[in-house]
Amino acid sequence: MKTKFTGLFLVFFTIVAFAQQEGQYTQYMYNTSVINPAYTGSREALSIFGLHRTQWVGLEGAPSSNNIAISSPIGKNVSLGLSVVNDKIGPSDENNFAIDFSYGFPISENYKLSFGLKGSANILNVDFTKLNIYNPGDPRFQDNIDDRFTTNIGAGVYLNSDKSYFGLSVPYIIESKHYDGTAPSGADTFIASEKMHFNFIAGHVFDLNPNIKFKPSLLTKVVQGAPLSLDLSGNFLIYDKFTAGLAYRLSSSISALAGFQITDGLFIGYAYDRETTKLADYNSGSHEVFLRFELVKRNVKIMSPRFF
Repeated sequence: MKTKFTGLFLVFFTIVAFAQQEGQYTQYMYNTSVINPAYTGSREALSIFGLHRTQWVGLEGAPSSNNIAISSPIGKNVSLGLSVVNDKIGPSDENNFAIDFSYGFPISENYKLSFGLKGSANILNVDFTKLNIYNPGDPRFQDNIDDRFTTNIGAGVYLNSDKSYFGLSVPYIIESKHYDGTAPSGADTFIASEKMHFNFIAGHVFDLNPNIKFKPSLLTKVVQGAPLSLDLSGNFLIYDKFTAGLAYRLSSSISALAGFQITDGLFIGYAYDRETTKLADYNSGSHEVFLRFELVKRNVKIMSPRFF
């Protein structure tokens, strides 16, 4: 009973405080265009990516996410990407559809600079009947949110060489509000608005020996009204086939990551997160798995392709 009550409370608090905010991915480094459109096409290949994340296993109403994306260069210096993300948190179900455009060009012998734009549309549904409402007559929960449609735009810049990368982005610039206009007066104050997230990413590949590479990386998120989010990770690439590493999310969780290059174009990855907060008492961790398939042109050479 305690676990159920706590789960429902946390789910409701999540909807109130953080609904419509960016998803959190441990393996963001394999699908960076979700947070930075300028990354789109940087791998110089047709890339098809699918990810599933189950968060806080054992906690009722915990978040889950599914992400499908495809991207490819479509001309000289120009790339295009499409993605669909479904996020579920308790009674809420959100679908995000996005188009990413990037334009990149070399600025030196080793570095390429890319600028990106993102256009997205969200469809939000919230079924309040899935909550345990102790006052059935509360006017705040009488009307569900059905197919609430909003649009947004984003932008980013991405600088990379064959060994290093840096990126700065704002995936959602418009601070739109999400509430049901037919709901009783005052109900809109209980659905959060979407805030601007400023993301910074960076990483570098070190050749430890001919068969082992090491890449430390970081992701920093800054958003008004929330603590600084900082992800630090370190991954080893062994014989260009196996990846293994650890990650730490500031004041949140620690993670183990692993991956395997099945064929030249097919890569699978897995991550397990364990909370470092009191929330760990109410769940058995989070699981994230992805599959990436790529078609690379024969005349294109990709440096450090399995890291970024």
